[in-house]
Amino acid sequence: MAGGAIVQGTNDVSRVEAPVTIKAYLICAFAAFGGIFFGYDTGWMGGVLAMPYFISLYTGIPYDYNHVNDDGTIGAPIGVDKAQFVLPSSTQSLFTSILSCGTFFGALMGGDIADFVGRRPTIIGGCFIFAAGCIMQISSTNQEVLFVFGRLIAGCGVGFISAVVILYMSEIAPKKVRGAMVSGYQFCITIGILLANCVVYATQNRSDTGSYRIPIGVQFLWALILGTGLFILPESPRFYVKKGKIAQAAKALAFVRGQPEDSDYIKDELAEIVANHEFESKHIPQTSYVGSWTACFKGSITHGNSSLRRTILGTGLQCMQQLTGINFVFYFGPPFFKQLGTISNPFLISLITTLVNVLSTPFSFYTIERFGRRKLLLAGASGMIISQFIVASIGVTQGREEVHNTKAVSAMIAFICINIACFAMTWGPTAWVVVGEAFPLPIRSRGVGISTASNWFWNTIIAVITPYLVNTDEANLGPRVFFLWGSLACLSLTFAYFLVPELKGLSLEQADMCMQEVSPRHSAKWKPSHTFAAEMHHVADDKPLAKEVVEETV
Repeated sequence: MAGGAIVQGTNDVSRVEAPVTIKAYLICAFAAFGGIFFGYDTGWMGGVLAMPYFISLYTGIPYDYNHVNDDGTIGAPIGVDKAQFVLPSSTQSLFTSILSCGTFFGALMGGDIADFVGRRPTIIGGCFIFAAGCIMQISSTNQEVLFVFGRLIAGCGVGFISAVVILYMSEIAPKKVRGAMVSGYQFCITIGILLANCVVYATQNRSDTGSYRIPIGVQFLWALILGTGLFILPESPRFYVKKGKIAQAAKALAFVRGQPEDSDYIKDELAEIVANHEFESKHIPQTSYVGSWTACFKGSITHGNSSLRRTILGTGLQCMQQLTGINFVFYFGPPFFKQLGTISNPFLISLITTLVNVLSTPFSFYTIERFGRRKLLLAGASGMIISQFIVASIGVTQGREEVHNTKAVSAMIAFICINIACFAMTWGPTAWVVVGEAFPLPIRSRGVGISTASNWFWNTIIAVITPYLVNTDEANLGPRVFFLWGSLACLSLTFAYFLVPELKGLSLEQADMCMQEVSPRHSAKWKPSHTFAAEMHHVADDKPLAKEVVEETV
């Protein structure tokens, strides 16, 4: 093995990872900060689209900021009805979706680059790209091309970060708390959305460019914190193993686990990582650059351990997460709530839904390790289906604008919040956790990149079509759109039941073994019987193999 002598491991399945230390928690917690980028950019755009100054800037319709309306609110457009004072559906669609388009390509490139230069430098590079995009957005006034191009560039940076942070966290997090740690990424996404809503709420009524430039400019702080902090964090030990740099892998692993390099725990875990990589490399040969991409699509769709099946799991899970319609509320919340007719301050309602999202997500830290991935996905999808159909049913009856039934609209808002809570505690974090666990080391970087790109691809599709679905100048579905989201959540439930394995409490190498040996529906009962170190003969001659120990015990 390049980079050093072969490390001797263990046949004891309980000793393939060092004990959890506070250092591992802190490293993962800081890496999860990358979710702030994702969440903040999701949050501020929806608010800015409803800002009077921003609407005036791109429509040319003047606005009187001092006019007192009959309902006591202040501010009204000049020369047009209040309902007509909105950005065209095409402009809303373009401004919102172009970032997701950039993140799609950024995730693919980030997953690719992370295999060449490492996980850490790729995330740092994403911070610089993101900052460049922010500068372009701030520089624009009513220059639509510059604003759109800035969104596209910033999206590439977010794509780099969103794909590689999940990869990095999954590779360094201890198996016993990996689900909780990676769920921290989703929690940071929700915090980002909340911070964006707070900033937008504070600047919404400004009559100058600060109304939208301040929310954009705040993002520089996230890039500075994450980019600076990663300079002092270690590279992923699994990246070094993939490159054959065993000595550097041992050093990085010792730092992450808080153990000395000559610790038996470090030797055993490193041997297991090396042996698993050797095993998978025999089945997934890396012949060329193109071959490294096509390897993600090889194998039979009926075999749970094939590369194709894992890629379908990762991309499909991210697709199903987006098709629950959750980002409809966060991207187009204020315009949609304004459409309901009885809500005087849609920004406040949007802030409340965001708070529900933030406060619900931490429950997943416990439940994902207590009940597992599959149960959370199945329960969450069921809750969302019920909530969304209730919202839609009220919306087409007592919740219609012409009825002016404030209690019915309040009930709709309540069930939208329940829907958000169901997502935040289940599909929000769990989809990211499973994606980080599903791929073997030879294709993990590109597999996670493709899966994250799938998230952003469907994010883009939803951002493009939603204004045309709900706006009054187009399909005008209004609350009926929740019939669509509820129906798509049924697909998400079916996908989770048949294709998502239970990988709770397993190391990444054991998760690989689980997917080889059992179907997803029976995976919750699976237990590892041996180590890859034993299978690949990385165990000292005087140590019996796991199966031999079992025979002697019998």
